[in-house]
Amino acid sequence: MSAGREQIALPLDWPQSQGDSRLIVTPANRAAFDHFRTWSMWPVKATLLTGPRRSGRSLLARSFVERVQGKLVDQAERADEEELFHAWNAAQESGRPLVMIVDQVPPAWDIALPDLRTRIAVTPVARVEDPDDAMFQALIELHFADRGLHIPREALRFMAERLHRDYWTAERAVEIVDRFAIAERARLSLPTVRKALIDAGTIDG
Repeated sequence: MSAGREQIALPLDWPQSQGDSRLIVTPANRAAFDHFRTWSMWPVKATLLTGPRRSGRSLLARSFVERVQGKLVDQAERADEEELFHAWNAAQESGRPLVMIVDQVPPAWDIALPDLRTRIAVTPVARVEDPDDAMFQALIELHFADRGLHIPREALRFMAERLHRDYWTAERAVEIVDRFAIAERARLSLPTVRKALIDAGTIDG
């Protein structure tokens, strides 16, 4: 990974699974990461996790619940409210935390069930923010590595500076470059990256 991002070692009792190797921690998600590390200090044994899609929020949540034998509810806004209410209560009784991944938190998340609404109101919220420079570069590098490719530093810097910075764009841009390089039988280089992204209309020429 790029030297520009700060690498943070996972705690020794955090399971070192294959998924954990994909966890990238920068200021964009540091607060959420630390929130899970200090879960014993939560006011209740439940939390909301929000942030942009494709931001690694599900990866972080899954790694945590596996470690503590908790329960994960993804897209909690769409879950049955009665079931979510009982899951929240069960977490308090068992001491095994409930993590609810949501796109929006109240009041944007309009909860109809009064008993659930009062419980969510006292549930802490962890947020993954939009990617910072370090996160964006690390994600681009990771997505290339997933395809067995190493991106030269100057090409990585070019992508990070020219692309719209969000999680989905990092993933999509790597796919565009890889497909272009295969079709053109071109090596992964700055000229290849530039032409691929311009031809796709992803960046201006």
